[in-house]
Amino acid sequence: MHKPLTPNSPMDYFKEGAEIEISSDEDGFRGAWFAGTVVNPPAKKRNKTLVLVEYKTIMADESGSSPLRETMDVVQLRPPPPRERSRTFQISEEVDAYYNDGWWEGVITEAHENSRFAVFFRTSREQLEFSENDLRLHREWINGNWVPPLEEENVKNEEKSAVDVRSVFFEGALVEVSSDEEGFQGAWFAATIVKSIERNKFLIEYKCLRTEDDTEFLREEVDAVHIRPYPPETVAVDRFHLLEEVDAMFNDGWWVGVISKVLGRTSYIVYFRGTNEEMEFDHSDIRLHQDWIDGKWVMASQALEL
Repeated sequence: MHKPLTPNSPMDYFKEGAEIEISSDEDGFRGAWFAGTVVNPPAKKRNKTLVLVEYKTIMADESGSSPLRETMDVVQLRPPPPRERSRTFQISEEVDAYYNDGWWEGVITEAHENSRFAVFFRTSREQLEFSENDLRLHREWINGNWVPPLEEENVKNEEKSAVDVRSVFFEGALVEVSSDEEGFQGAWFAATIVKSIERNKFLIEYKCLRTEDDTEFLREEVDAVHIRPYPPETVAVDRFHLLEEVDAMFNDGWWVGVISKVLGRTSYIVYFRGTNEEMEFDHSDIRLHQDWIDGKWVMASQALEL
């Protein structure tokens, strides 16, 4: 089992031989993390920090005789996440599912017999069934910390109760909604709950997105797995740092990304893994990334307090 890391800098981890996970830019593989090792440590080149890596499960050719090696931007790498020895998963939990030689982020939508679960993948809009052994709690590596942190082994998972969505998503509640529409995947849009339609399904009205004729704000029926409360305001940040995970405001939504370059005190380049794009943003259009986990908002700075 991998232990949580606390290096002086997130870059300190990527030494020769270090075990890592790699995110891919290739079509059909975006949103997945693949096991690998560092061949050559980070080196600066053309305003990027590049690392030569070797995959563990992806081969260089069809013969499968040698593992694939690629030079990757450091923002596409992370250490392997920690993992509980055993865990009982809950509906609506964010998980990673092992599929096609990699770990893919999804949401548990159904619990079946024999410790099997249905997982919905937002990026591909697919739902597949997995054994409990092929799932792990989804975690983000933020400023050298895993969020959420590894759960204490002596905490009984059955004592953890799932959040009642109806107590959070009530009529008039301000929320954020993720979209399955092509071109909008990976973004969160502000909305309000109009009413509950059925168990775990709601009618919402967007705050910024409008109907095609631009006469009114768009309304949609949305499943609870695509809704989260509106993030609370955080302490004002004077400056964001390299490799810090953030949300950037673009096209009326908040898109999760990573600071790949600091241009000055008021502007930054943000890298988006889902589209393999980099864009420049002003400080005012960026916020610290937070995750809604087990009914709580969690940031890296709060990780050890959970």
